[in-house]
Amino acid sequence: MASKIPALPQSYTPRTDSVFSDLSGFYSLDSNVPGLSKVILSQLSMKDYREYRAAVEGKAGGVVFHNYKEMFQKMEETFKFCTGCNKLPANLPEGQTLKRCVKCLNVYYCTKDCQKKDWPQHKKVCKILRLVAVDRLVEWLMFTGDLPLATEKWSKTPSDVRCWDDWLSMQEGLTQSLSNITSSANMTTLWKNVSRTRPDDDELRQSVWRIQSEFLSRVLAVGMAIQHFGLDPYDKPLIVHLVGVSHNETTGARPTDYDELSNMFPGHQGIEVVMVGPEVVDGPIVRPPLTAFGPKHKVYISAYKGLYHQFWEDVVEKGDAGKPDVVVGFHPGFHANQGLVEGWLPTLLLLRDYNIPSFFTMYSEMELKYSLQILLELEMHIRDSGPNPFASQKPEQVQACPNKPPVYCNSHYVCFQGLLPQEDLEEP
Repeated sequence: MASKIPALPQSYTPRTDSVFSDLSGFYSLDSNVPGLSKVILSQLSMKDYREYRAAVEGKAGGVVFHNYKEMFQKMEETFKFCTGCNKLPANLPEGQTLKRCVKCLNVYYCTKDCQKKDWPQHKKVCKILRLVAVDRLVEWLMFTGDLPLATEKWSKTPSDVRCWDDWLSMQEGLTQSLSNITSSANMTTLWKNVSRTRPDDDELRQSVWRIQSEFLSRVLAVGMAIQHFGLDPYDKPLIVHLVGVSHNETTGARPTDYDELSNMFPGHQGIEVVMVGPEVVDGPIVRPPLTAFGPKHKVYISAYKGLYHQFWEDVVEKGDAGKPDVVVGFHPGFHANQGLVEGWLPTLLLLRDYNIPSFFTMYSEMELKYSLQILLELEMHIRDSGPNPFASQKPEQVQACPNKPPVYCNSHYVCFQGLLPQEDLEEP
């Protein structure tokens, strides 16, 4: 019997027993800065987590701002707390305000003493946190339609494209495209409405590229998975299941988002990408999977809202979707807490027992280490793991712990398939 889609909590209560990664994220925020999650909800004019989930999924009217200036100001307010002692603005003595670090423009302090005590830690990341602060604003262009940029056809074979430098060498028009975004009307609107000085054009071009790289890193991870398992998209159509996708991958997603695979494998027999996860956001990709082979030379994207083992029982086993040639997961997070582990366990066992080639990415080497431990406890056959040559170039700040070294989307990967061979299970 297939499990049901997890019900939303009736009220906001951060906890670790949820399969929703954003609820786990709220728990992490409150664990480090008590009350920060409430600040975020308040700035979004939401009463609780239920309203947040509804807005993310497009079920409610969404967040309404009177103008761009208010929008950017409220977004910045969600990052305001003393990095030294974790005080929120509401907990400061009357007349006292938080002051921003003048170098990174990204962290705040309630007093000079807090800033001085925190400097030995902050100085290690101050420079890179300036990039984070810029990217956090420029990323708005993903919602205006300016990003992601169109890419060019590959002039090299996939086996010859081993890193970002190889990929960039094929994109002759990229520099001009980045400059066009830098001088666009929406970029002007952005910096007119934020309370900080506009960076120079070179800094903005670099920021646009970092955000573009994060978008592309997911697509290129799928291409890596196809190559790692020796799949041939010219021999037959391929089916790729993206498992555990969330609002991060599906908010504003378009049917053309994985067309880079057609640049990577020109003239392929057809590639179907099915996005499955309990946090899938409604949009143009939320359409049924193919029940027959799709058009040649095209990438077809569909999506299903629910846990993967549920999708398998309700859709795949009934013949309403094809079985995957490979399964890809972005930052599964099953190392993080008990709820995510339990939510992922049926899926991981399904992948193992059906001997499905699987390729998962992680945010950091630490996440890879703990994920490998869990997979080995499940007696998974690990085929390969290590740093991803197509990791996102955009640093990700740990919001409630800004002095932690930033992480990068898809920075590491692990390939696994089936059960560990019996000879490896035997004790020496």
